[in-house]
Amino acid sequence: MRPFHLAFPVHDLAAARAFYGGVLGCAEGRSSEHWIDFDFYGHQIVAHLQPAEQRVAHSNSVDSHDVPVPHFGLILEMSQWQALATKLQAAGQKFVIEPYVRFKDQPGEQATMFFRDPSGNALEFKAFADDADIFRA
Repeated sequence: MRPFHLAFPVHDLAAARAFYGGVLGCAEGRSSEHWIDFDFYGHQIVAHLQPAEQRVAHSNSVDSHDVPVPHFGLILEMSQWQALATKLQAAGQKFVIEPYVRFKDQPGEQATMFFRDPSGNALEFKAFADDADIFRA
């Protein structure tokens, strides 16, 4: 699979650099005074400065939680997900949806967590107990 590319707005590049580079540990690539490339687990994400961007919070009810829409993120291996959840909790990251496991001991079992970056962009990181369930209906 080839890496994906995602460009998204941020209101402050220094805050984006501190969050994506510092908190999430994403290596920084090229940058300018208007954007920063990050290595997002082998994928390219680009934070573009849009100081006037206004986020309107939307959500959909999923599994008794208000899931923020839109959001982006990754499906990690379970050990990576657990390590990231532990790291974020230790750093005092505020979660929209705290790390938890859905469908425990059932087909489709998955760990998930949601949080926002400093500009309000929602991220979801998840991991499946069995990757064969990722696209299973």
